[in-house]
Amino acid sequence: MALLVWTEFGKGLIKKLKVSPDGFLQMCLQLTYFRNQHKFALTYEAAMTRLYREGRTETVRSCTKQSCEFVCAMLDPEKTREERLRLLHTACVRHQELYRSAMCGKGIDRHLFALYVVKRYLEEESPFLDKVFPPTYTLSTSQTPLYQCCEESKLMTPYQKATFVSAGGGFGPVADNGYGISYNIAGENQISFHISSKRSAENTVCFGIVIDSDDGLFTFFIEIAFVDMNTANNTVLIALSFVHRNIRRS
Repeated sequence: MALLVWTEFGKGLIKKLKVSPDGFLQMCLQLTYFRNQHKFALTYEAAMTRLYREGRTETVRSCTKQSCEFVCAMLDPEKTREERLRLLHTACVRHQELYRSAMCGKGIDRHLFALYVVKRYLEEESPFLDKVFPPTYTLSTSQTPLYQCCEESKLMTPYQKATFVSAGGGFGPVADNGYGISYNIAGENQISFHISSKRSAENTVCFGIVIDSDDGLFTFFIEIAFVDMNTANNTVLIALSFVHRNIRRS
């Protein structure tokens, strides 16, 4: 397990791109996973369904055609900064559409699971449901909610809220060969990640990935799309940044 506290920027800078902070981070995770595993993966993100009385969660499948196009553009040296930014916007918009649909009960995973339960109860045959269940989410993600103590947080100033924010909790991977990643966006300049994987998995390591180094001892590498706004000429520089600091092993 690894813990990353990123303080170079937060939602303040991301919002200047006019994209969802959650969508932005999901695209970062897609880019990270592809760099790490050299392939795309079925991705799980938990969406709250609190609009309903007994609602809990629904699945957002974050790996989309649009996110794949963005990742490929980031890895293609022939692509311009403008093309990468355009594809980032497109991927984030698509992600937000999926998230809103999941929150409003229009996701597909819980409906399919209900059908699967009925199938098992009635002892019916369904090759389709047998194929899709259980789903293998090798990249399982979730955004940790902040300020759960509502009454206490009301008495805090914005500065106090930013000071008392923790990195939140984490969870284990769903798949034996996958990653479990939780994150939270704390204020304008802090993003925290919990990254976990099973030691038994040969393809996943949280703090032993070799990246062109002699000793190969790096904490789990997250490549994050670092965005720097140049207000003077209104150009956007998208650079890839290896995050090797502010990481604690546990």
